[in-house]
Amino acid sequence: MTTSPDLAIRLRRAAFNRALAEADLAAIGPLLAPGAVLVTGTDSAVLSGRKAQLQVWKRDFAASPRLVYARIPESIVTSAVEPIALEQGKWQGTSSVSGEVLAAGDYSAKWRLQGGEWVIEAEIYVTLA
Repeated sequence: MTTSPDLAIRLRRAAFNRALAEADLAAIGPLLAPGAVLVTGTDSAVLSGRKAQLQVWKRDFAASPRLVYARIPESIVTSAVEPIALEQGKWQGTSSVSGEVLAAGDYSAKWRLQGGEWVIEAEIYVTLA
């Protein structure tokens, strides 16, 4: 049985959220394309490449208290001409101590099917609350 792109991407996003909640750096790497780009929500810092993102997550996981981020997909649109998809949704950062949401907003992510797995090529976040 073949998993639909929508379901496959939602499962990969759920795995990413779990890795963030559990501070599991090893689980994040395979979800990112080698050249993945992330634009942060508040200051628009650009993190270019899997290695750069993993370094930031490692530092973030060591913070105490820290924000635990979650992305909640609202829509996933798959291209009819390329092995790519666009995910859009809401994100939030929750205090690891109080559980209070301290930051939130919208995001978009570009996924690419590589070697039979969907990986994140690019993400852009906007802090709205």
